This record gives sequence, C-alpha cells and structure tokens, in this order.
Amino acid sequence: MLNKLNRWLQDTVFKPLEDKKMPVMEHLVEFQGRLTRVVLVLAVLFMGTFFYADALVKWLRVPLQNMFVPSQLTWEPTDLPLVPFVFLAPAEALWQNVKVAGLFAIVLAMPYLLFEAWRFVVPGLHVQERRFVGPFVCVSALAFYAGAGFSFFFVLPFALNFLISYGVNAGFMPQISIAQYVGFALWFLTVFGLIFEVPLAITLMAKLGWVDAPFLIQYWKWALLGSFVIAAVLTPTPDPFNQTLMAGPMFLLYWVGIFGAKCFGKKAPVDGPQAGVSTVAMAGAGAGSGAPGMTMPKSSGDDYVGVPGGRR
Repeated sequence: MLNKLNRWLQDTVFKPLEDKKMPVMEHLVEFQGRLTRVVLVLAVLFMGTFFYADALVKWLRVPLQNMFVPSQLTWEPTDLPLVPFVFLAPAEALWQNVKVAGLFAIVLAMPYLLFEAWRFVVPGLHVQERRFVGPFVCVSALAFYAGAGFSFFFVLPFALNFLISYGVNAGFMPQISIAQYVGFALWFLTVFGLIFEVPLAITLMAKLGWVDAPFLIQYWKWALLGSFVIAAVLTPTPDPFNQTLMAGPMFLLYWVGIFGAKCFGKKAPVDGPQAGVSTVAMAGAGAGSGAPGMTMPKSSGDDYVGVPGGRR
C-alpha cells in the first residue's frame, strides 16, 4: 500500500512539477500570483477574526486568574484578587484587538501559507528532497501549534500566577495595561511555538549530515547552558522562574531532537578497512580459480475574567 501511494504521488504530483521549467520572469509572475492569493486569504480571515476580536481577547485573558486542570480538562480560578485592566491611550484597546485578530488570522491561514510556499519551491527540488521536505513542513506546522497550546494551557498560567502573586505579596495593587498584557501573552505563545521546532531543526541538520547523535550527546552540557541563555534573552521578564519555565522544555526538546537525529540522521559510509578486506578476499578467490583472462573490477567508494460560558 505504501509503495502504491509513493508511485501515485510520483506520477501525479512530482513528475508534472519536475518537468515545469520556467525563466526568471515567469517565476516572478508566479510568485506575484501566489502572494496575491495569500494576501486575499489573510484579508478574509482577518475580517472574520476581527469580528470576534473581543471574544479572542477574553479567552487570551483566561490564564491570568485561572489554572488549567488536565485531569478534569477544565479551568479552575486561582486565589488572586480581581485584576482590572486599563488602557493608557485612546486607541490602545482598538489596536490590541487588531493585533490579536491579525495574529489569529495568520495562525488559521498557516496551512494554506505553507501549501503555497511548497508549491512554489517544489519544482526546484529533487525527488528525495521533495519526499522529505513535504512531511517536514507539515510536522513543523503541527509542532508550532503544539508549542502555542502548551504555553497557553500550562506555562502562561504558572508564569502569570507567580508574577501577580509576587507583586500582591509585596503590597502592590495589581492594575495591568491591556497592551502590556496582550503583548506579554502573545510573545509567550509565539516563542513556545518556535521552541517546539527545536527537534525538527536538529533532525534536519542530522539529515543533512551537519551533526549526529553522538556529537549532540557529547555537548549536552553546553546545550543546557545555551537553553538558559536563550531563555534569558527571550523571556519578557528577568525573573529566574519564567526563565526556567522556558529553558526546561527547550532542553527536553533538545533530547527529543537527539532521538530524531539517531533515527533519521544521515547514515555513515562503510569503513575503508572493511571494504579493502572484502576486495582483497574477492581478488584472492579469483586468482585461486585459475580462470584465464579473468580480471576483478576495481572497488568504488468583570474585572475578573473567567472562562467564557463558565462561572467562578
């Protein structure tokens, strides 16, 4: 069944694309057409997401005063006091709705964006490259969604609860700007979506032969240090709690990438001494046979924001 599927893809998808040869100007015209379709799709999705922007912002505020319970698949309110949201500029609230709607439109259009990008670059790829790049692009999109979901349900509630509790215990009154909160939440979601691409990036480098599993295992201590350094740069706050929340998953995903490099990495060539032994043995057998004229070939190498539809 798998061979039939590969044969069908090769005959109906890959071969027509392989024969498609165009000059530079035609490539630019094709790029313009695909870019126009992408912009139109994004514009349509943006109009839809902007219509529901208030609901999207309300859902984005849920991790502030709620914690997700995996065993019950529900959100439970925390002990934090009511946190009012304010805006400090006349257009600040409107701009946050535009920002949230735009980001969600891009997320929803991501499969179509990847499809257009794949159709544009696939004629220039070899058969083996196409068979690898296609699944790699699909899995990378799923990994980004998984990272953003992990951040929304687990990382963001813990980070916000820690930061707000610290300020309340210090005697301060929580009052958050909607622009600061939306920027903080969207940054966390985006960064964790990119962090979940680490195993795929490592697997791709191993597939190209740049690294291998023993090399990655040998330098795991430097990977741990690099995870904390990158987390210190990417976290919007300098506290070690949020830095650990980001560096921990990054380091675990590094080991997932090692497993991927071991399974899908570029295979090492056969060692020279073994090849030499086999060649000598074949030559000896040919000489011992005594056949005339036979030669051996050479070898090659409200203020409270609860869950929409729920109650506290």
